[in-house]
Amino acid sequence: MKKQLMDMLESRKDEMIEIRRYLHENPELSFKEEKTAQYIADFYEGKDVELHTNVGNGYGIIVTIQGGKPGKTIALRADFDALPIQEETDVPFKSKNDGVMHACGHDAHTAYLLVLADCLIQLKDSLSGTVKIIHQHAEETPPGGAKSIMESGLLDDVENVYGVHFFPFHPTGVVSYRSEYAMAGRSFFKLTIQGKGGHGSSPHLANDSIVAGSHFVTAIQTVISRRINPFEMGVITIGSFDGKGTFNVIKDSVVLEGDVRYMTSKTQQVIQEEVERIVKGIEAQFGVTCELEYVPDYPPLYNDPEVTAHVVATLENSDAPEIKEVKEFQMLSGSEDFAYYLEKIPGCFFYVGCKPKGVEDAYFNHHPKFDIDEDCMLVAAKAVGEIVCS
Repeated sequence: MKKQLMDMLESRKDEMIEIRRYLHENPELSFKEEKTAQYIADFYEGKDVELHTNVGNGYGIIVTIQGGKPGKTIALRADFDALPIQEETDVPFKSKNDGVMHACGHDAHTAYLLVLADCLIQLKDSLSGTVKIIHQHAEETPPGGAKSIMESGLLDDVENVYGVHFFPFHPTGVVSYRSEYAMAGRSFFKLTIQGKGGHGSSPHLANDSIVAGSHFVTAIQTVISRRINPFEMGVITIGSFDGKGTFNVIKDSVVLEGDVRYMTSKTQQVIQEEVERIVKGIEAQFGVTCELEYVPDYPPLYNDPEVTAHVVATLENSDAPEIKEVKEFQMLSGSEDFAYYLEKIPGCFFYVGCKPKGVEDAYFNHHPKFDIDEDCMLVAAKAVGEIVCS
């Protein structure tokens, strides 16, 4: 079966590219992917599969391919939402939707998995076990789609789950992995500080919320430098400080928004507790009132060591010429809601190089000029196909 599958995938490489370019031209934002979801559902129309649409809190799709032989139940996932970015690439299939772009490769994720799934459907009589295809909405925007898809119950019988992400760190042909903690968890916070407005000439009659907010910005960095184990990873970023006003008016209130990254749930708990403690201190020290919204949205991504070792061994022993190198990769401080699947199902999320040919420094994911070497889709399809057949 594996030889048949690999030959089929090679013969359909152009179809992967065609699908990817169509999706790239027609991107949709998280939780608004109605037409994309319909395109995916239409792809499976008339095929011998069980199809569930509108799964979870949006447009999630689960396709069940029942093999003709006994075996495990596994799941393969690709996301299909785009980003609120104005595209700046110079390609003939650039986004037709103003201010929306597939700047993270989700169009290519979907394209390779659609073709791989269709090949598996055609070979289902030779397939051992069951393969569930997860086409997931809203990876980019918390609370994301993965958590709600897990809560749907449609994956309760899945024994292992696998996912792929295209990254321009490496050229096409390089597959990289990280066992155990591989990607950071993420939290969001919003702090509203209410002081008392007044005239700049009489600060004693006011209570300056900007001063209190500035102290918070400085104090919060001590959480990382003085409260987190130096061998643990933690990052706090204040991405927004809304204090704009008039030059001679003391601001009545300010709003700050921040991003937190961490590699373990224990670190997340420490950071949250310390942020809450600092906020209480700001209230006491400056006589202001604070409203803190703190939401841990995506957990750290943990690749099961045993499953990851199996993936590595399978790909290292692959005779697919497109898979040129399999290498261990560093931890990534970015976040992925695939982590929700891995909290409940042993699995592996790994990376496939997609650096465009002839480019020394490729634009990273989420950049308005992000692009891929489209040959990476065949690499991903064959790599995941190898895992299905292993």
